[in-house]
Amino acid sequence: MAIERVDTAELAEARPEASAPAGTPGVDFERRRYARLQAATLTVLATGAVLTLMYFARPVLITVLSSVLLAYILAPVVDALERFRCPKPVASLVAVLLLCGICYGITYVSYNRAVAFVQELPKYSGIIKQHVMRFQKQAQTIQKSTETVLPEDQEDKQTVKVKQTTSWSDTITRSAANMVETVLLIGFVPFLVYFMLSWQEHVRSSTVMLFRMEHRNTAYVTLGAISAMIRSFIVGNVVVGLFMAAISIVVFAWLKLPYFYFLGVISGFLSLVPYLGVVLAIIPPVIAGVGVIGSEEILVIVATVVGLHVFALNVLYPKILGKRLQLNPLAVTVALLFWGWLWGAMGLILAVPVTAAIKIIFDHVDTLRPYGAWLGE
Repeated sequence: MAIERVDTAELAEARPEASAPAGTPGVDFERRRYARLQAATLTVLATGAVLTLMYFARPVLITVLSSVLLAYILAPVVDALERFRCPKPVASLVAVLLLCGICYGITYVSYNRAVAFVQELPKYSGIIKQHVMRFQKQAQTIQKSTETVLPEDQEDKQTVKVKQTTSWSDTITRSAANMVETVLLIGFVPFLVYFMLSWQEHVRSSTVMLFRMEHRNTAYVTLGAISAMIRSFIVGNVVVGLFMAAISIVVFAWLKLPYFYFLGVISGFLSLVPYLGVVLAIIPPVIAGVGVIGSEEILVIVATVVGLHVFALNVLYPKILGKRLQLNPLAVTVALLFWGWLWGAMGLILAVPVTAAIKIIFDHVDTLRPYGAWLGE
């Protein structure tokens, strides 16, 4: 059996990095480039995996993050009860029961006001029909004028309409499944809030202990900065919401809008929703005013809500929350777009605090500080 000899010189010419010493500049450059390429590939794969997990686990993540915000809202209540020598578990239970009572009261009052409004709606049916008929006549006039300018062809009149039949049972089944899932997730919120309040120190210290010794101080400072940011975010939103609610109540009462005190609070706090808040805040008072007030008063309502929203966005938010959040407008807009796409309506509500927390983490990690600078002002 003949064995073919391989010339090592030919191998060296074909793969010079295999025979060159480790200190050769060309070999070190290739190795560094390969390491950077490998690190970039792993980063892209890890980012894709995290985004996929966040998308499919959005019900759990939204429930946990909402519970975190509620826990920070109730933390001052727990601290106040502890000053009266109340044990933390008992104080946390009292705070959670207080939250459940407030939610029940708001739901009860909202339901009663909605029922009363529906019962009184037939009184204004004639006025509402007049407004609707006026708009219909205007639409018919516009349609007739366009028909005279653009006459229809006889061939275009022969159209075939295809209607897709939908199964009501499937729609009801999907709606019922979504409702059951939502109710189950909401049922976890009081328990999560209670354990977050009663085990606050344990969770924080255990989280810090997850890091290595040289990084524990940075982790502790980062968690403290995130906690301070969330408190400032919640307090700032409550202050701004109360201000807009008070102004809205005064304006709605001056316009003699029914249930002005209730509609003012709803409109004021709905305006806190980024970007979409101005539209959401206009809908309740306008619907309540249909048939009760004239078009001039409706224009006053729209102008008031838009003016309050612009004033809060450009004056109150920078003064109250600007120093804590330190996010530039472009970063906020991109964050709203991204989290709204990922988590829907709740993503719009959680976008600002989540992005601000991510920026704080970036600012305390040396390799990620350029990204924190991009998000900052």
